[in-house]
Amino acid sequence: MRRAAFLQALLALSAGGALPGRVWAGETGRIMIPANPGGGWDSTGRALGRALLAAGAFDKVAFENKGGAAGTLGLAQFVSASRGDPDALLVMGAVMLGGIITGKPPVSITAATPIARLTSEYNVFVLPANSPFKSLTEVLAQLKKDPASVKWGGGSRGATEHIAAALMARAVGVNPARINYVAFRDGGEAAAAILGGYVTLGGSGYSG
Repeated sequence: MRRAAFLQALLALSAGGALPGRVWAGETGRIMIPANPGGGWDSTGRALGRALLAAGAFDKVAFENKGGAAGTLGLAQFVSASRGDPDALLVMGAVMLGGIITGKPPVSITAATPIARLTSEYNVFVLPANSPFKSLTEVLAQLKKDPASVKWGGGSRGATEHIAAALMARAVGVNPARINYVAFRDGGEAAAAILGGYVTLGGSGYSG
C-alpha cells in the first residue's frame, strides 16, 4: 500500500466522506480487529476499511476479529501472521496497553509499529435507568460502605475503565484490589449486562 493512499484514507475517515480516484489497484488490505464483533474497536476497524476503499488504497479489505485478553490475543496473531506484510493493519487502543501492563503477555505492542492515532475520547460511566443510584456520588458512597456490592462492568481487565474504577476507589479510601470488576469480551456484551442490571454501572469510551 502506498503511503499517499494511506494518508488519503486517514483524511477520508476523519472527514467522514470519500475521496475520488484510485491510486493503487489490485491489492487486498487486511485489518486485524483484536476484539469480538460489535464493540468500539470493531466499528473503528471497519470504518477504517471503508475509508481505505474510498481512497483507492485497496481494491478489497478483509477483516479478522480475534477477541480476548484485552486484545493481546489478536496482537499475537497479527504479529505472527503478518510480519513483513505492508498491507496488514491492526486496530488497538489504551485497553490493550492496560492488558499488556497487567497481563504481561509474551507478545507486546513493541512488536508492531504504531503509524496513526485515529480517535481520542472520554471514558464514561453509565447507570441503567431503573438504578437505585442517580449519580456517581451515590455510587461512590455505596462503594465506600460495601465495596463488593458495587459491580463495575467494562472491557477486559486492565482496560481504561478498570483503571478509572480503581482510581475512584482509591480516591474515596477503598483499596482498589477490593473493587468488584466484571470484565466483558466486547462492548455489546457489556451493554446488555448494564441494561439487564447484571452490573451496577458500566464504563466505556464515549463512542462505545
